[in-house]
Amino acid sequence: MSDSTASELHNDALVIDSHNDSIVSHIRRGNLSFTGRSKPQLARLDGTVSLLRGPLEAEAYQWHGQVTLAKLREGGIDAAFFAVDVTKAWNNYLAYALDALGFFLADISEHPAEILVARTAEDIRSAKREGKIAAVLVVENSDALEGSLNVLRTFHALGVRSITLTHNPTSWAAAGNGEARSGGGLTHFGIRLVQEMNALGMLVDVSHIAERGFYDTLETTDRPVTASHSCCAALCAHPRNLTDEQLRALAQNGGVVGITFVESFLDTAWNPIRVPRASCLERVLDHVDHAVQVAGIDHVGIGSDFDGGGTALGDATEYPSLTAGLLQRGYTEADVRKILGENHLRVLRAALGG
Repeated sequence: MSDSTASELHNDALVIDSHNDSIVSHIRRGNLSFTGRSKPQLARLDGTVSLLRGPLEAEAYQWHGQVTLAKLREGGIDAAFFAVDVTKAWNNYLAYALDALGFFLADISEHPAEILVARTAEDIRSAKREGKIAAVLVVENSDALEGSLNVLRTFHALGVRSITLTHNPTSWAAAGNGEARSGGGLTHFGIRLVQEMNALGMLVDVSHIAERGFYDTLETTDRPVTASHSCCAALCAHPRNLTDEQLRALAQNGGVVGITFVESFLDTAWNPIRVPRASCLERVLDHVDHAVQVAGIDHVGIGSDFDGGGTALGDATEYPSLTAGLLQRGYTEADVRKILGENHLRVLRAALGG
């Protein structure tokens, strides 16, 4: 397959990245605009995220991060899930989430011709036709709800379309993967949360959740779920990764796993600093291959975790290398389209109900 053919396919396909942590990253760089054209919004520096987290270290502060609108365009990414991880908000979870989402909405509102908030699956299709980037708003860690389903409804009204039930610690909803030895599954609140998300039309995200909670979620939900940024435990025995049994269960649910670029999830003994960039890409593709073999071609996508540890690819501009790599490994054009975005869109449509 020629480079030109790979490029044409990538540009024509619907490309969806199911996880980044770029909102908080941009805030911690002094409220740096996603457009890259406007100056930092200094008047907003006293927000909750800035006060609780402070700026990034000097070296990281100067780096413009892995996701901007220009980088998404150069990488051919049509839609991205912008997550706000509230785990480090320390009893200020709701205010932290609202501050971060408010910053992002204020920033992108100045550029309606370039980016829109996708409230439905069709919004993603429409955005691509109109040459815009679609942003799916996500809250990572249900502690942002402060134990209230009324807050969930408010987030939905704001445009949030997915909630990650836990992070590594235990949340209101369930034990995270960092608490896996406790054996904790969904709490009573977690069960009601999944049910209410189904009713509202929101995508349940099971990345980070401990194994028992994973299966509890599949037993509770009546819609497909996502593991937005996870890899395969068979290739890398990290507690954040999914076992083959989990991958098969996810497929039976109709869901999708977004293979991520976090090095420690790709190979526990692997140090990308000493490995050529091409080898980093190959390891990502190894996990894609395994997930496809176990779960099936309809249940695998990409979830980079850019600006949150996903550095096996440098930034969003390197996304086309995934398409070229998949073609080189013998995937058909139809299958490449599924992995790049069609699988994510199908699950999002099923979860949102339209």
